[in-house]
Amino acid sequence: METEWMNETSAEAPSVPAPEKTEKKKFSLKGFGGKKKKRWLKILIILVVVIAIVAGCVSRLTKNVNTQLSSSYLVSTVTRQDLTVSVSGTATLQPADSYNVTTLLSGDIVSAPFEEGDLVTKDTLLYTMDSSDAQDSMDRAQISVQQAQMSYQQAQEALHPTAPISGTVSEIYVHNGESVTAGTQLAKIVASTELSIDFLFPFASPSDFYVGQAATVFVDGYAGSQMGTVTYVSNSTTITSNGKEAVSVRVRLNNPGTVSDAVTASAIIGSYSSYGQAPVSMPASSVVYASGSGTVNDFSKLAGSTVTKGEVLCTVESETIRDQIESARLNLQSAQLSASTASGAVDDYNIKSPIAGTVIEKNFKAGDKVDGASSGTLAVIYDLSYLELEMAVDELDIGKVEVGQEVRITADALEGQTFSGVVDKVSINGTTANGATSYPVTIIIEDYGDLRPGMNVSAQIIGEVVPNALCIPVDAVERGNTVTVPGPGALSEDGLSVVDVTKLETKEVTLGRNDDEYIEVTDGLEEGDVVLISNQASSLMDMMMGG
Repeated sequence: METEWMNETSAEAPSVPAPEKTEKKKFSLKGFGGKKKKRWLKILIILVVVIAIVAGCVSRLTKNVNTQLSSSYLVSTVTRQDLTVSVSGTATLQPADSYNVTTLLSGDIVSAPFEEGDLVTKDTLLYTMDSSDAQDSMDRAQISVQQAQMSYQQAQEALHPTAPISGTVSEIYVHNGESVTAGTQLAKIVASTELSIDFLFPFASPSDFYVGQAATVFVDGYAGSQMGTVTYVSNSTTITSNGKEAVSVRVRLNNPGTVSDAVTASAIIGSYSSYGQAPVSMPASSVVYASGSGTVNDFSKLAGSTVTKGEVLCTVESETIRDQIESARLNLQSAQLSASTASGAVDDYNIKSPIAGTVIEKNFKAGDKVDGASSGTLAVIYDLSYLELEMAVDELDIGKVEVGQEVRITADALEGQTFSGVVDKVSINGTTANGATSYPVTIIIEDYGDLRPGMNVSAQIIGEVVPNALCIPVDAVERGNTVTVPGPGALSEDGLSVVDVTKLETKEVTLGRNDDEYIEVTDGLEEGDVVLISNQASSLMDMMMGG
């Protein structure tokens, strides 16, 4: 029954139409107009072409970059070799010494006895200039010295009076402690201790008197007699005042004491007595005077004392005299300095070579006029006993350089020739430029052959030789003491080139000594290993140029 009801209900229900299926709309150009359809078609074609071109370029560029990077490495094998540690550089040759001969004087050149190429020694005369004016100045200066010396001696004489002659002190006029003034008599000195007296004797026979005959002399004022000797007998006779014939006989005797000019004497020779009294002939004498005012001290001579010329007799002391001495001394010193300067000025007119060497230039000759410094260089002299050069060595290499090391010298001007030098000096006075410091190293070349001053040369300072060192090229070392090595598949089958840069590896190494091309590896590599030398700069340039 239930079933029937359901059927009935179904029969009676109104019919409902089934829903329609909805179809998806597809993109079609049918709805566009003709012009729009053509424009969009062109755009699509252009896009496809552009994408294809870009994809091709990227592929080609990637391939080209990989190829270029692969060719930017040079392959080098780690080898063992004897490594010579050296430092190289360039410099210009100089003579051992050089000198430009100049003068500040003006005047005419009188002589120039040398030529270019002559070998000269130190102090060889090169030029003689007219020095007449300088000579006159020197002569005047010498006269001034003589005058100053006399003044100084006179000042000294005032302090210390001296004996003007050699002889005997016959008179003393002052005593110690007395004050004197300039011109006061101090003492008298006679030149000899012998007296000479001319007597008149009666003439009987020429043989009665002769030279060397003994005579007895009686000097007035002195007791007793003095013995003398005949030194002269006149060949003629004379008539005395009372009309008697007489002969002149000279007798010499020692001074019995302080005899004066007023003393007379008589004599007996043999059986003859002299006629009357004869004056005593005194020897030369001199009185010593005070030259300044002061007090007499240190007068120790007594009458009859023997003195020599220049011997100090006493001291006349005063501040005034000492001031005069000091002033005279200073004047003498000044005169001597002036004379020395004048003499040096004369010497300056003789221009000499300051060094031994070879005359390179002669710019003036005899007869030329020199006008002081404005005349420039008169001559140039080189000491060519050896050549030298000064090479700048970088601060990183200066520790390798020592005095005495061998140096190999080459010059472009003398192709194929090598010369030997030696390090003579390593300076510690460095020069800094652009953040780097270099030090001058002086090298001398004794056997320089055809090398000449002024030539540019290359120098290699030979340092330590490391035998059988494990070496790689210096250019293979990168920052941080690393090297680039090929991994598996990075090299070509023959191992001579890089084919895949993505398989390269970096390896750290420990480095030792080096020369200009190779460096020692003490750890990190083995003999036969391969290292790569980057040449990316040139490869990048090739890529930029389309190579």
